[in-house]
Amino acid sequence: MRLHWNDLGTPRADLADGERVEITGWPSTALPATRADYFHLTAEPGCCVGCLPANPLAVVEIFAKRPIEFPVGAMRLVGRLAVVDDDPLGWRYQLKGAEVKGVTRRRLLAASPLVCLPVPALAQATDGMAVDLHSHAGNLIPMSYGRGSFSAVAEPMRQGGMSTICLAVVADSPIIRLTDGRLRPSRNPNPGELYTFTQRSFEQLHALVRAQGLAIVRTAAELRAARAARPSVIVASEGGDFLEGRIERLDEAYQRWALRHLQLTHYRPNELGDIQTEPAVHNGLTAFGAEVIRRCNRMGIVVDVAHGTYDLVKQAAQVTTKPLVLSHTSLTERPLAWTRRILPEHGKVIASTRGVIGIWPVSDYFPSYTAYADGFARMVDVAGIDHVGVGTDQLGLVGASTMPSYANLPQLAAALRGKFTAEETAKLLGGNYRRVFEQSLS
Repeated sequence: MRLHWNDLGTPRADLADGERVEITGWPSTALPATRADYFHLTAEPGCCVGCLPANPLAVVEIFAKRPIEFPVGAMRLVGRLAVVDDDPLGWRYQLKGAEVKGVTRRRLLAASPLVCLPVPALAQATDGMAVDLHSHAGNLIPMSYGRGSFSAVAEPMRQGGMSTICLAVVADSPIIRLTDGRLRPSRNPNPGELYTFTQRSFEQLHALVRAQGLAIVRTAAELRAARAARPSVIVASEGGDFLEGRIERLDEAYQRWALRHLQLTHYRPNELGDIQTEPAVHNGLTAFGAEVIRRCNRMGIVVDVAHGTYDLVKQAAQVTTKPLVLSHTSLTERPLAWTRRILPEHGKVIASTRGVIGIWPVSDYFPSYTAYADGFARMVDVAGIDHVGVGTDQLGLVGASTMPSYANLPQLAAALRGKFTAEETAKLLGGNYRRVFEQSLS
């Protein structure tokens, strides 16, 4: 019996208890791993290690006969379905004695060489003005905990023609834990905890900038002048959790750390609003979240609504007087539980503010540069050519990235030129974000 994800929670799945079934999905483990005999299967890939939907009907526990090697993309499994009502962690469906069955077409595509464009097209240089709307490049997340060392950022940017990246600290990181295979808040933060951690993260970001000779963009004029010959960073925060409800800390981050791009929420429903991957607790944007948006508009900080619920985004659009950014996502017509992807209506709200949506290079969605360019094209069809950009989430993706290095940017540029004019491609690679940044800081 072939089991589909929309069968879960219905009599069709429940009556299959004890039957041999087949299901296709993406593996997820509590810790980074390439093979395991126990893991979880989800309908679509998560956006970071161990990320699982909060809805137990969107997850299948896998108990394999032997350790299974994880593919780059989706995997098709067969095994005996068990429907349980008393699992202590709340899971309802288990696949016992699971084995891999065949190879999906997506896996074959993802395993094939990413470079399938003609050499002359790959050699086409970018204009050196490209902008990444969302990045954790340079090993910034581990370095915020004092682990490891910085990895190269500036040189790959020069090689690929990437002028500027929005480099983000992760404000809620200390209280996000992989708990029983799920990435979600493990506890309430202690007073001052997230503020203190984010200060340390900002310090590491500035240390990375100094170590690699990067420039920090503080003004619209500096972004207009930015080129890949001397790569630049826009200081960003993924989550406004460090504010802890205190608006004056936004002014401090602006002045002390040159914060110019603020994502309101991340993996914790925080003081600013609700998130896509947890049940809503605020019905969207909070009063404090609205206050933060208004202050960002006045001070000159880009407002990023990535991870926020559709309700939050609609309410933010009513509050803001400047364009909104949704820095890293992609389009879906068939949303699954707790997805980080967005529907067309979601994208149109961003476009209505004159904002920009970053397309992320998740290889499970886009296994080649041509497919990645298709993702841009689909969003352009919904939001318009002036409202789409690049959001790599570099070193923040759980799985493989179609564009793992900024040095590969010319390959994306070549794929986009196969679908768009040179002027349109320039907008997608950075022109649209440059406009939003300038309008946000005006």
